[in-house]
Amino acid sequence: MGDVKKFQTGFERAQEERQKLYLEPQNKVVLSIREAAAYSSIGINTIERLLKEPGCPFVLYVGTKRLVKRIPFEKYLMEHRAI
Repeated sequence: MGDVKKFQTGFERAQEERQKLYLEPQNKVVLSIREAAAYSSIGINTIERLLKEPGCPFVLYVGTKRLVKRIPFEKYLMEHRAI
């Protein structure tokens, strides 16, 4: 009977596109607060507190949204024994 194409809903197509665009956290330049928490095993509240500190070396503001610069964040964690 030949090839049968599966019908995809808009949701399934969008989900497939997201999977194609997905990058592992270690391959990203910036992380969301949730991604940074999962990546580092540090709580969301702790990361938010660190981002609010004056002169935080790993915060990036995009409008009012706060993102975490991954490489400076990793360096900060390696240099501190406690946070």
